[in-house]
Order: sequence, then C-alpha cells, then structure tokens
Amino acid sequence: MKFNKFSIAALAFVTTAFVGCERELETEGLTKKITYYPVFELEGDEEIVIHAGDAFTLPSATATEGGSEIPVTTTITGSYFTGPVSSLDPNVPDVYTVNYSATNQDGFSGSATRSVTVLPQAGDLVNSIEGVYKSTVVRNGVVSPQYTDLTYVYISKIGDNTYQISDVIAGYYDYGRAYGPDYAGVGATITANNIVTNDFSFGGPVGVGAFGGNAEITSFEVNPITKTIKMESEWDAGYTFEITLTQVPL
Repeated sequence: MKFNKFSIAALAFVTTAFVGCERELETEGLTKKITYYPVFELEGDEEIVIHAGDAFTLPSATATEGGSEIPVTTTITGSYFTGPVSSLDPNVPDVYTVNYSATNQDGFSGSATRSVTVLPQAGDLVNSIEGVYKSTVVRNGVVSPQYTDLTYVYISKIGDNTYQISDVIAGYYDYGRAYGPDYAGVGATITANNIVTNDFSFGGPVGVGAFGGNAEITSFEVNPITKTIKMESEWDAGYTFEITLTQVPL
C-alpha cells in the first residue's frame, strides 16, 4: 500500500523574543502553547486516471494531529460535467477534484487534494462521438502555437444519441491560457441525428465560466477516417472559435 505525505507537522510556538517579556507573561498567568497542525496521508496516488466502467474504489485518506488520528471531511467536485457530487461514480466521465480537510483541536484547519480523471469511452466516430480529444483553436482567424494540441477536451455520452462536450470553446482559456476549468464553457450538448451524414443539432447557449456571456456551437462535422471533428462556436463577447478536435487513442 502506497502513501504520499501531503504536509508536514508544523509547530506554532506562542512565545516572546525577550526574557523580560517572557517573565512578565508568566507573572500574568499566560503559558506557552504548542499547536499541531493536521498531517495528511493519502492511500494511493495523488493523480488517478481510469476509464469509464472500470471497477474502482476511491482510496482513503487519514489526518493526524500530533500523532493522533482526527476526523477527515471529503468533498468531490467534477470540473466539466457533474459539479459537486456526494460520491465518485466511475461510470460517469469527468475530471474530479477530491478534497480532504481536517481541523485540529485549536481550530486550525488543513487540507489535501487528489485528482481522479474518468475517461469517456472512445467512439468510432461512426456510431459514437465519445472520446478524449486534443484541440487546436483559431479565434477570430488568429493562429497561434499557444492554442495548438491543447489537452484535453472530453465528449461524454449522456443519453440516446446525446452527448456533452467539456468545453464549448475547446480549452482556449482553460488550457491555452492556463486559467483552469473555471473559464471553460461547460454544459453544451450535441445531438447526433445521423453521424454518418453529419446531421447534428445543438442545445442552447452556455455560459463562458468566470468571463460571463454565452457561447454556442454553430457547426459540427465528423471525419471518421482522420478521427477528427471540425466545429465552430460563437461567443457573444465578439469571438468566433474555429476548432479542430483530434481523437486520442485510448
């Protein structure tokens, strides 16, 4: 069993730099105090990647205060598809952040995190467009290496012939500018009326994360031979995103 130590014990001494002052504190009945901050140990790895449908149990975490175990609170949040969840379902693709927190007897808290990525199944782009993709994004006609082969965009199947994409602007700000998923346009849906004939319809506009405003998919074309998808999205802030998604073999 593998453990990764996430923090080290910190000792906080409430004291004074001058002997005269220390004597005065003792005269007033004040004593020096030691606080042991929470120390976390995670079973398993800090970053875990599985495929949807894999048998999986989230590894545990423990916290100690001065060598004694204390309660741990666990919260789980999906970055693109699910949001906060009570438990991690290995059948539901997303990039999950698992946060462990604990508070010592003096009210000081600490935390540790791990990432669990549940990858969607790889579709054949004939019967399914599910998968993990690299993206190259051209915004308002401007080509830049900064927005080439961004990793990753996820397409997950959420119903009969209905899919959801992790970011309607394909990681332009999330990865291209390293702003993170708070700046992604999540929640966009795609209905495959007929993949072979490239007959798709799209859900309504979705918000562009912390920026605000709305963006929506305006075109979507699949090429099963090259394993690519060409799509275009419009953001009402005045930007058009021409996107090429290239499926990653799993």
